[in-house]
Amino acid sequence: MGRVHIDLFTTLDGVAQAPGGPEEDASGAFPWGGWQAPLIDDVAGQWVLDGMAGLDALLLGRRTYDIFAAYWPHQDDTIGRLFNAVPKYVASRGTPALGWPGSTALGPDLAAEVGALRERHEHVHVIGSVDLVQTLLAEELYDVLTLWVHPVVLGEGKKVLPDGAAPARVRLLEPPAASPNGIVRLLYGPTGDRPTTGDMTVVDHAGGDWG
Repeated sequence: MGRVHIDLFTTLDGVAQAPGGPEEDASGAFPWGGWQAPLIDDVAGQWVLDGMAGLDALLLGRRTYDIFAAYWPHQDDTIGRLFNAVPKYVASRGTPALGWPGSTALGPDLAAEVGALRERHEHVHVIGSVDLVQTLLAEELYDVLTLWVHPVVLGEGKKVLPDGAAPARVRLLEPPAASPNGIVRLLYGPTGDRPTTGDMTVVDHAGGDWG
C-alpha cells in the first residue's frame, strides 16, 4: 500500500499561500506572495530534495496544478525532471484543461481516488494545494504531513488549518529539525483520534505539579 505525503511551506501563523512568488496566488488581495524566498537556505533546500526521494506521483489541486504546469515543464533541474516524468493527478470540481503531459483529472469521490492512487503508487506527494490539503486532513486521507515552518508572521492569507478544521490528533514521526535561517521541519502522521481535554488546575499528586 502506497503512502500519501503532504508537503507544505508555512509561516509561524500558519499561512501557506503563495510562498514562491508574487504571482503564485494573489487571491484575496494577498500582498505577501514570495514570502519564503528571503528565508530559504541550503539546509532547508536539501530537506526538500531528500523528502522527494521515491516520489512517483503528484496529487495537486487545480490552482497549484496550473501554477506548476506553467513553470515546471520548462525546468531541467532535479525537481523539474522528476515532476515532468511522474504522473500528475488533479483534484478539481470542474473540467480542467490538462496540458502538462502525464496529467489526469480525478473523479468526484476523493476517498476512492486516493485509495486507488495508494494501490498504484508508492509515494504520492501533495504539494501546496491548500484547499485540497484541508480535505485530505479532515478525512485523514494522508500518511505524512510535512510542515516547513518559517520564522515570519504575515497576519493574513490562506492557512493550513483555518477556523472550522476538523478536530484531530496527530503524532510526531521524528524529532524536529531547524535550518540555519530558522526554518523548522515537522513531520506528523494521523492517529485516527479526536482531541481529548483535561484540567491543568487539578494537581497530579503522583507526578507533582509545576508550581
